[in-house]
Amino acid sequence: MVRRLLVTLIGIVVVVAGLLVANLVAGNTPSLGLDLQGGASVTLQPEGKFDAAALDVAVEIIRARVDSIGVAEPEIIRQGDTVVVNLPGVDDQQRALDIVGRQGELLLRPVIQAGLLQVETTTTIAGTETTIAGSDTTLPASGGGPGGTRRVAATSVPTTVAPTTTSTSTSVAATTTVAPVTTIPAGDPNDPNATVLLTDGKGTGYYVGPAAASGKVFNNDAKAEIQNGSWVVVVGLRNGADGDQLWNALTTLCYNRDPSCPTAQVAIVLDGIVISAPVVREPVFSGGSVQISGSFKESEARDLAKILEFGAVPVKFGVSQVQTVSPTLGKDSLQAAILSGLLGVLLVILFFFFYYRMLTLVVVGGLAVSAGLLWSTIAFLSKTNGLALSLAGVAGIIVSIGVTIDSYVVFFERIKDELHKGKTIKNSAQRSFDAAWRTILAADTVSFIGALILWKLTVGSVRGFAFFLGLSTLCDVVVAYTFTRPAVLLLARSRFMAGRKVLGVVRQPEVTTGVAQ
Repeated sequence: MVRRLLVTLIGIVVVVAGLLVANLVAGNTPSLGLDLQGGASVTLQPEGKFDAAALDVAVEIIRARVDSIGVAEPEIIRQGDTVVVNLPGVDDQQRALDIVGRQGELLLRPVIQAGLLQVETTTTIAGTETTIAGSDTTLPASGGGPGGTRRVAATSVPTTVAPTTTSTSTSVAATTTVAPVTTIPAGDPNDPNATVLLTDGKGTGYYVGPAAASGKVFNNDAKAEIQNGSWVVVVGLRNGADGDQLWNALTTLCYNRDPSCPTAQVAIVLDGIVISAPVVREPVFSGGSVQISGSFKESEARDLAKILEFGAVPVKFGVSQVQTVSPTLGKDSLQAAILSGLLGVLLVILFFFFYYRMLTLVVVGGLAVSAGLLWSTIAFLSKTNGLALSLAGVAGIIVSIGVTIDSYVVFFERIKDELHKGKTIKNSAQRSFDAAWRTILAADTVSFIGALILWKLTVGSVRGFAFFLGLSTLCDVVVAYTFTRPAVLLLARSRFMAGRKVLGVVRQPEVTTGVAQ
């Protein structure tokens, strides 16, 4: 029995310590929400007609857009038909609007030139400056990445190399420049009428002409599927002048390598980013659908299918409210929350020390294990699932301390009742826990059910409160059985507790009954 209790007690301590070390080594820490870190909050209200499926996709597109620009732990919440986007660390309202307020249309643009972005080097030798552009090697049109992209040198960025000396005694004041392959005019990458340089975000540049069509040429039926062992994307064409006729006019130009589309490629562009640039293999698509093939991964094919199906954000939003939370206010809120939590724990420990005496050691140890387990769980979820600790979440954790303290009170009061009856602490500890465990489990279950209902039926900060309250309650159940129980039972069997006043009760001698002889 003692060995089993020791294994359980040491096991939970080792597990919690291991989780703490693993998270610290991995650099995982709890991410702070908007109200603790500061940032911006944008409330978007749908305009015009839309359906629930389109709104769900709009939320996912906004989430992907925010994730792609590196905003730390964003929170995108759907509250009925309203979408609230919280951007921790973004204190510029205009930047927040630029991030979530774009309604970029899916554009189809002919590719004039495509290639890896090159770097131009400048070397000065004894007063002679020579500028050499990046490689102008042209690869076959069938080369490249997904969608059959071909690559040639596109543009260059000058860099300067420190001057060197030569053996000649004559300095020549002359400059020889080899111009870049293409001169790229300045322009707005989101302007559909401009000829501009775009990228795919992976180092490949695309010199594209004005948009010849939009994503409206496609039906909302795009899907990713496997054909001949490779992932492809199949999407239908709408009928009419704004559908297959417009698409076929573009593909005919590209297939014939018209000067406006000498690469035979069509760039599929969203928000100024080239999503894919497939090579046109036939001038007219008479079957009513388009198949895009290439060295797609499954995730790439599914993402492209989703973009083709819904184009840009499928719901037009209007910005109904923009709020900015200053980092100073968030920092003050966090400090106040931590101070109130620590003060509450200190008062509880003092109360236990005067009321329950030596068993307060178990309370301190249990709270430490609970804190370590909770911190590790929040840090891991912040890293893997984007969980952010908000002020409401801190409130939920503080409230859960009361739930945890109730567990100790129920257990210790049971022991106290047994001691008043004249039982020894060794005999009363196990019996008391068996009786208290049912009460603890029932109380925690009620608390968890309440948190679950709040989480399911509410939104925003109340949902955060409910989540952290439920998480803390689960931690309390684990710690009560794996730490509090074995710790108290081992103390009850130890010499340390023998002969001491336990829980403020002087143990009465056990009363025996018998018959006088």
